[in-house]
Amino acid sequence: MMAGLTACNGGGDKSSGTGGGSASGGSSDAAGAKSPLEAALASLKTASQQTNGKHSAKVDGTTKNGQVTQTMKGAMDWADGMHMSVDITQSGGPMGGSGKPSKALYTPDAMYMNMGMPVGGKNWIKYDYDVMAKKLGAAGALMKDMMNNNNPGRSVDLLIASGKVKEAGKEDVRGVQATHYTGTLAVSELTRMQAKDVSEADLKALEQQLKTIGATTETIDVWVSADNLLVKKREQMNSAKSPYDSTVYYSDYGTQVSVTPPPAADTTEYK
Repeated sequence: MMAGLTACNGGGDKSSGTGGGSASGGSSDAAGAKSPLEAALASLKTASQQTNGKHSAKVDGTTKNGQVTQTMKGAMDWADGMHMSVDITQSGGPMGGSGKPSKALYTPDAMYMNMGMPVGGKNWIKYDYDVMAKKLGAAGALMKDMMNNNNPGRSVDLLIASGKVKEAGKEDVRGVQATHYTGTLAVSELTRMQAKDVSEADLKALEQQLKTIGATTETIDVWVSADNLLVKKREQMNSAKSPYDSTVYYSDYGTQVSVTPPPAADTTEYK
């Protein structure tokens, strides 16, 4: 979840870059032509602006976190906080999975899950971000921050802020011709780049948690269409104990998204 969500808050170490160029964003030749790094950063900045400006899209993705695999399909709106409605199917791990999709609703304050069977006589479980931030410590604080600042362009913004990106060629993404960009960041660097309202103490505690599971680097790949919209992103976190691999496809930008929290009478708080 840490690697798959939220908006970047800028910053980042630009002491090294891939794909050519200098530490400050690459150098141009005497004729004024852009270096490969400068060209990649310029293209990504345009993609970020165009993608974030659409405010909504359909989403379809798969996440593998250790032994657990989740697939999701639905739509999200990030115009005013994050609102998302998706169907999630889980398999693997100690909890296994029924193979049937569960409905998940996301609002700026909480996530609601309908597991397909009543829990305490209620059909929905509410995960309040403030409560989870308190219960989960540093990881909870970052998760709350990320859930409140989520949009598809986050991955693009992370690559821009890091300065560690290169173009990897042209590819077909579900029938759409797109340009592939890739970059690899240290997990500790990535955590600080995407933490907007997280205390220094929580950041240090989270960095220690990441070291415990052997997390070292994360590779971010994004695919941008000819009309400068993100059509696919993949994030892979290298971890000895819990490797993470998430791929999401984006389509139908500007789609209508309606998310209404379930009634309190049919909701039980996650304890």
